[in-house]
Amino acid sequence: MHPARLELTHRLSRQLEVYDAPTVSISAPEVASDAVLRTVHDQGYLDQVKQVSADPTQIAVDFGLGTEDDPVFAGMYEAAARIVGGSVIAAEAIMDESTVRAVNFAGGMHHAKRNKASGFCIFNDAAAAIHRMLERGAKRVCYIDVDAHHGDGTESIFWDDDRVLTISIHESGLSLFPGTGFANETGGPQAEGSAVNIALPAMTGDAAWMRAFHAVVPQLVRAFNPEVIVSQHGCDAHRDDDMTNLKLSVDAQRQVALDISQLADEVCQGRWLATGGGGYNVTAVVPRTWTHLTAIAAGKPIALRTYVPEGFRRHVLETYGRAVPYLMGDDAQLWWRNWEVGYDPADPVDRTIIATRKEVFPLYGLDPWFD
Repeated sequence: MHPARLELTHRLSRQLEVYDAPTVSISAPEVASDAVLRTVHDQGYLDQVKQVSADPTQIAVDFGLGTEDDPVFAGMYEAAARIVGGSVIAAEAIMDESTVRAVNFAGGMHHAKRNKASGFCIFNDAAAAIHRMLERGAKRVCYIDVDAHHGDGTESIFWDDDRVLTISIHESGLSLFPGTGFANETGGPQAEGSAVNIALPAMTGDAAWMRAFHAVVPQLVRAFNPEVIVSQHGCDAHRDDDMTNLKLSVDAQRQVALDISQLADEVCQGRWLATGGGGYNVTAVVPRTWTHLTAIAAGKPIALRTYVPEGFRRHVLETYGRAVPYLMGDDAQLWWRNWEVGYDPADPVDRTIIATRKEVFPLYGLDPWFD
């Protein structure tokens, strides 16, 4: 989670002229106020974060503060609140129609719950952004999470809110933190079907991952018919990321950003807020993936065969001692079987897909076998 992830993404985006389009503007995020943070977090939790932020010798393990995942540091409150501020101003810009799309690649802190830090996440910026959209008049918001880890915090905050559909495609909790996010986790009693989980087995690669996404996500987004999409693009599912066991390419992660963009165009009149998330290969994977994401949101996608600028590669080598790939893609073969081809009961990914479809599709009037 080193800030270098953000600096390098910004540097690469700038060198590839992503920001040069006349429709692109950059806004400095403010530190979110307590009132904004209280929309998705308890005041008692905020008080604990303030306390350890002011005095890092204090810890509050019951609140997830001072653990191996969430060590405390001076200024932590302001740093985490500024990430929220970025996603909230993006949400406001979309709702007041000053923009149609926005990206906060510093955001995507999807493990943070109402009263607890978790998984490197202190405050849940995506949840705060969604809440602001609802405050500003949105009737339905769809949250799509493609991080390798289950988006448990965001899901829990909206667990019983039928205005928000949360969809998370992730590595199964049987092999990866946080150990949740199975097909039968479908939302609270007032919002059955508002939570959707696609829990993929370890070693799922590009083709199977894309098959799972396209067998579940577009159908539910169209059925739910949201007014805006908020997405989380953790890129820790990459094959060169040591934190997870999925084996994706930058190419697949770019493709799913394109697919979400197209869904926003089809269903939401283009309204789309994208955030970052996990991603622990700081130099070779994160900057390329999030630069693709930013470029897609800006309406000027970068071809996978584009060369990474020599100046960027030299900077990373001199600063971090790491080599960066020459191309913006991984030269992967992106092909997947559509669900219409048929269900293979011997395939563990297909079993995951049908488990999710059987749990949720009937709640939206969809047939789990054929739609």
